[in-house]
Amino acid sequence: MTGRRPGHGSAMRITVDAVRQLTFADGTPVTAASAVAPLGGGWLVVPDDATIAAWVRPDGVVPVRLLPPVESLDAEGLDAEGLDHFSEAAGTKHLKPDLEVACPAEVDGEPAVLLLGSGSTSRRMRGVLVRLAEGEPVVVAGELGALYARVGAGLGVAADQLNLEGASRHGDTVRWFNRGNPVAGVLPGSVDLPLAGLVDAVLGRAGADAVPVDRPRTYDLGRVAGVGLAVTDAVSLPDGRQLLSAAAEDTPNTVDDGPVVAAALALVDGDSVQDVTVFPEVGGRVHKVEGLALRAVHEDGVQLVAVVDDDDPGVPSTWLELRVALG
Repeated sequence: MTGRRPGHGSAMRITVDAVRQLTFADGTPVTAASAVAPLGGGWLVVPDDATIAAWVRPDGVVPVRLLPPVESLDAEGLDAEGLDHFSEAAGTKHLKPDLEVACPAEVDGEPAVLLLGSGSTSRRMRGVLVRLAEGEPVVVAGELGALYARVGAGLGVAADQLNLEGASRHGDTVRWFNRGNPVAGVLPGSVDLPLAGLVDAVLGRAGADAVPVDRPRTYDLGRVAGVGLAVTDAVSLPDGRQLLSAAAEDTPNTVDDGPVVAAALALVDGDSVQDVTVFPEVGGRVHKVEGLALRAVHEDGVQLVAVVDDDDPGVPSTWLELRVALG
């Protein structure tokens, strides 16, 4: 299956090489996959509707606890059992940590994965670091509210329009992307931060308000079927350019889901959008790609892993293996 934007000027081509549904060993679905990054010979897939991630390894899919269960109240206002999964149908969506970013990192020279919440509510302003010790995941979390406030200010985005859904790493710099909401007149944007500063803030070695926030940018990715494209994730290419996944989702705000009319990849150099190509439909439907990771780089393109959030708590997330010819 190959996708290409109609009309002239598009040089990128997207080919879907493999498709699978993600489930844990006991058959439980991995839902709402929103980010993916390499971890210890496998891939850490991070949901936005749970406190538990999926470590996709050659020998199976292993759960990894990222955060403690979230305490809630029952209908009588009494403490209820801690929650690990959240949904609109259960009335618990507002409690979710909404981890949307997974980015390769290091802690004291050892490989790690940096996870970041969306910042769309005060509950969603945490960072998490996952690393391996003797082959087992070790997890540390930290509150980053002061940093989110500075990122929003740097982008000139009101608090109710902050929704940081993607990030890419190039060298020692993380480019953090605000999804944007073209329906509400907010373009996608990004800021640059030092990776080491982010890691130190999550570990509590430095204050979250001390992390520099630089180079704010905005991006106009165009429209599909009248709906503006908004950023869902990003990966950095060796030459410094970015590949952004984007969705044309008709929603008036940063919290509610809406119909997704198309998903796309955008090739960006600095703040210049060089190309936008629509993803091919898989199984006759549009899949909202929310997580990207780089598998390999070739002379004429790249291989990617992508994960899909179909906004359905009963459906296993889709794992895609892609080839992208950059032209």
